[in-house]
Amino acid sequence: MSTVIKLPQNARICILRLSAIGDVCHAAAMVNRIRCARPDIKITWIIGKIEYQFLKGMDGVEFVTYDKKTGREGMKAIRQQLKACRFDVLCVMQIALRANLLSRAVRAKVRLGFDKSRSKEGHSLFINKRIAAQTHPHVLEGFMAFADAMGIEPVEKPGWNLPLSEQDLQLGIELKQRHQRYAVICPAASKAERNWTPQGYAAAAKHLAGLGLRVLLCGGPGPLDREIGDQIVANQAPVTEDLIGKTSLKELAGVLAQAEIVIAPDTGPAHMATAVGTPVVGLYAHSNPRRTGPYNNLTDVVSVYDECVAAQYGKPWQSLPWGRRVKGSDLMEKIVPEKVFNAIDHILRNAVK
Repeated sequence: MSTVIKLPQNARICILRLSAIGDVCHAAAMVNRIRCARPDIKITWIIGKIEYQFLKGMDGVEFVTYDKKTGREGMKAIRQQLKACRFDVLCVMQIALRANLLSRAVRAKVRLGFDKSRSKEGHSLFINKRIAAQTHPHVLEGFMAFADAMGIEPVEKPGWNLPLSEQDLQLGIELKQRHQRYAVICPAASKAERNWTPQGYAAAAKHLAGLGLRVLLCGGPGPLDREIGDQIVANQAPVTEDLIGKTSLKELAGVLAQAEIVIAPDTGPAHMATAVGTPVVGLYAHSNPRRTGPYNNLTDVVSVYDECVAAQYGKPWQSLPWGRRVKGSDLMEKIVPEKVFNAIDHILRNAVK
């Protein structure tokens, strides 16, 4: 089922990847690869409502948004919206049951999905061809396998070409002019257990300030972001500006683009920073950074995942199913500040921005 698909001239493909921000960043690199190699291909992307706000305006892509709160009614609406379309290929790039069910709203000759080892939640029932199996791929590499399966010319390094306007970039430019050199800490993941400690972030902020960088806090409008931001400040972190909840996704990308370095746990802004070319120190305990870490800085990740997975399962990660997560509310406390300092120093010594 993993043979290469020959796309005709002016082929129409549909991409189904709803969420989350980090994953749509990875998918955007695959889309950019297609656009560069085959600009004749017409691309429709079914995407989540929030994620669309980040990628809206992407060159050569028609977006169809799906709000998961609408459930089956939303799926029916998409079926109606696409009823006149028949695609050469549908790329089912999400294995969640909701996405699998939504794929039924799309008419396509080829329904391309993941290999057997990654097919869950009935995924195999909704596809008729598979990407090639891979050994321990990063999520981005898994997505790139969809382009491989469609015969798209490979690239040496992924590129993104995000749709950021002058207005989106303006805040970052102003911050750069005001502070010259600044670092960004994006401290909050979607789940509190994936966040590093406020004391750890405060120590990292002090280290960055000692290197002559202003420190900015960034994040979303949710209560978890605000709570940990306040705790970092309460730990005497030398924060120059607190932008938590004050930027749109595109404005945040502009702020990250002008930063010297970004510190973040397993969260969307880490991958947004990668997409705009800013180095990232990723902080990991619950998931394997070889799979979900910031793609251009995998060697700079500070991770306790290996020791946590060995302690919890009694086996090294290589002996477990790829992507196996570790559970626990205090695992991130195992990350020691000195290792984060070393990663920061390594990145700044080798910076070319």
